[in-house]
Amino acid sequence: MKFFIRLLFFIIGLTIMTFGVCMTIKVADIGVGAWDALNVALTEKVGLSVGKWVMIDGALLVIINSLLVKRRPDLLSLLTIIIIGSLVDFWLFTVFELFNVDHLIAKVCMLLLGIIIVGLGAAIYLQAKFPQSPIDNFMLAIRERFGVNLMMAKTIGEITALVPAFILKGPISYGTFIITFTVGPAIQLFFPHFEKLMQRLQAKY
Repeated sequence: MKFFIRLLFFIIGLTIMTFGVCMTIKVADIGVGAWDALNVALTEKVGLSVGKWVMIDGALLVIINSLLVKRRPDLLSLLTIIIIGSLVDFWLFTVFELFNVDHLIAKVCMLLLGIIIVGLGAAIYLQAKFPQSPIDNFMLAIRERFGVNLMMAKTIGEITALVPAFILKGPISYGTFIITFTVGPAIQLFFPHFEKLMQRLQAKY
C-alpha cells in the first residue's frame, strides 16, 4: 500500500508539474523558464520536439549531478525524465494546441498560474522518493554540495540554464526572470504540506 501511495504521488505530481510547464511555454513570447528557454531554442535551431530536448538535457545532467555529489550516476532518473519529456510533448501537442492566448494580461496570468502549478506538482512528486528528474536532482545536488535550502538551490539551477539559453537566443524576457526567482519559492511553499500528508498516509496504511 505504501508503494501505491508513493506511485500515486509520483504520477499525479509529474502530470501536474508538466501541465504547469506547458502553460508557461504557451506564453513563451513574454519569456519562459530557463530550462524551457533552452529547450525551445534548441527545438527552433536544431529540430526535435521540446520534450525530446528535455530528455537530452536530462541525460547530460545525470553526469553533472554525479560529479557534484561524487556518487555513481543515477541512471533510474533517466526513466523519470523520459516520462516528463513525453508528458510535455503530450500537453503541448494536445491541450495547448487548441487555443491561443493573445492579451498581455491573460498571458501574465497564465504565466503566474503555471508557476504555481509547477511548484505544486514538484512538491507532490518529490514526496514519492522515486528517482527524481535530473533537473530536480540537480537542485538537490546543489543543496547537498553547497548546504543551501531548496529555494536557493532551485534558483541557482535556473540561473545556470540561463547562460546557454541566452547564447542560443531562446525566448528570454521578463517572464523568464519571474519564473527563475519564483519557482523555487513555489516548491518551498507547498513542499512541507505534502511532506506531512505523505507521512500521515504512510503511518495510516
